[in-house]
Amino acid sequence: MNKNEPIIFEAGIKDVDFGENVKVVHPSNIYGCKIGDNSFIGPFVEIQKDVTIGAQTKIQSHSFICELVDIGDRCFIGHGVMFINDLFAKGGPAQGDKSLWKSTKIGNNVSIGSNATILPVSICDKVVIGAGAVVTKDITKSGVYAGNPAKFLKDFEQ
Repeated sequence: MNKNEPIIFEAGIKDVDFGENVKVVHPSNIYGCKIGDNSFIGPFVEIQKDVTIGAQTKIQSHSFICELVDIGDRCFIGHGVMFINDLFAKGGPAQGDKSLWKSTKIGNNVSIGSNATILPVSICDKVVIGAGAVVTKDITKSGVYAGNPAKFLKDFEQ
């Protein structure tokens, strides 16, 4: 029998600047961030410090939003969406060297489909990212994107 005991950290909510009428479903791990008015955070979501979530944004279950992510207003983040801030610039994890991390900016009215992966990029307003897409480059034109790597598919119908 192992006599060593692990160090146990409890998931929870700590040091969060909540707007009005925010709904959070437990269990979630949310700390050191800002969440705008009328937003929704589903269960099993982690939102790390220095993240900003805009007003009327919905984040579905099992999503991970790492440090240095800024999400605009009226966005939808599907189930299991992963944001990345470490590009392994030196061939592996940054090992605590946050100077190697990169930021991500998501505009307003952006919908990101389930299981998408978002690398450190900028995404303009009015974009739909398909389920399972991997966004590796900035998106500067509104429209629909999907695939690995994500590519422009079409404009929104007028």
